Amino acid sequence: MSLLAQEEYIRKNNKRLRRGYTTGSCAAAAAKGAAVMLLGGKQTSQVELMTPKGILLRLSLEEVCREADSVSCGVVKDAGDDPDTTHGLLICAKVSFSSQPGIQIEGGHGVGRVTVPGLDQPPGAAAINRVPRSMIAGAVEEACRQFGYQGGLLVLITVPKGRETAKKTFNPRLGIEGGISILGTTGIVEPMSEQALIKSIEVEMNVRIAQGNQVLLVTPGNYGEAFLKEHLSLPFEKNMKCSNFIGETIDMAVEKGVLGILFVGHIGKLIKVAGGIMNTHSHCADCRCELMAANALRAGISREGALEVLQTKTTDEALDILEREQVLEQTMKLAADQIQFYLEHRSYGEIQLGAVFFSSIRGYLGETSNAGELMKKIR
Repeated sequence: MSLLAQEEYIRKNNKRLRRGYTTGSCAAAAAKGAAVMLLGGKQTSQVELMTPKGILLRLSLEEVCREADSVSCGVVKDAGDDPDTTHGLLICAKVSFSSQPGIQIEGGHGVGRVTVPGLDQPPGAAAINRVPRSMIAGAVEEACRQFGYQGGLLVLITVPKGRETAKKTFNPRLGIEGGISILGTTGIVEPMSEQALIKSIEVEMNVRIAQGNQVLLVTPGNYGEAFLKEHLSLPFEKNMKCSNFIGETIDMAVEKGVLGILFVGHIGKLIKVAGGIMNTHSHCADCRCELMAANALRAGISREGALEVLQTKTTDEALDILEREQVLEQTMKLAADQIQFYLEHRSYGEIQLGAVFFSSIRGYLGETSNAGELMKKIR
């Protein structure tokens, strides 16, 4: 991938993980290769591309096709050790002579089309983000300088399997239709990057805000989304996901001037918030039974019952004990108060926050003091 072998790997959680390169890097490298072959008249099998991160890539060109006034080729996306749905996709660029001056960039088959405001590109545009557009233009301009060409060129980016792959991405939720997005701000894929996940949350939040939603409906994951759809009379299409990043979601909402957030989540996630834990991934913290036991003690559970709760493996096991000890309802009320406190603490009271929580077995369990008002505003 890179000419600097020592920069191809990072260490995370005591594992050595290989970096990859973005769809934006693939598109830029393919465009550069096609431009070099079009203007230079010679076949080439490899190009070098300097990424915005400062890592130099040497990438192979696939499926070269030469015509009278155009050349097309592709680069295979390599996500390294990141679980990326676009890994292995062929990202293609066709460069042709144009009567219009400068470098024009367009998306074709397999590249998504933006249909809603709030995204990196305006409605109607190909989903090729700003940094990749700049990388593509810069790479093609470099080829023009190399051969002294001053005329116009049209760059068409396509992804042969982009339509089917897009169904596995966030694009359908974001209002991007017909294919994948050409993305990447550094040109390099960092394996298991939390920052990439947070960025995807921000993108979806921007879409919801652009649609006029000033009170956001947020679910941490699939359980919350399913409960919302089946049990709450709220507009399901307005919901967005935040994964484990409850704190970061609040921070972004405050920064963007959002008026409020209602979280709808499983008790296994939201009981952690009752202890001030704002990243609910088990690698960060897993105090579910301890927090359940602490609130149960305040609700009057017996010492023996609390010790049992501390030995549980799941929150549903703990809920069974609370019901047997006749403290389930009071424990949930106390937990809701704690969740409300820590949500407000995270935002310093700048926006209205609330939560509804449930169990997959028992259904609805409780809600915080602001939840009812937030539901009215969302409706």
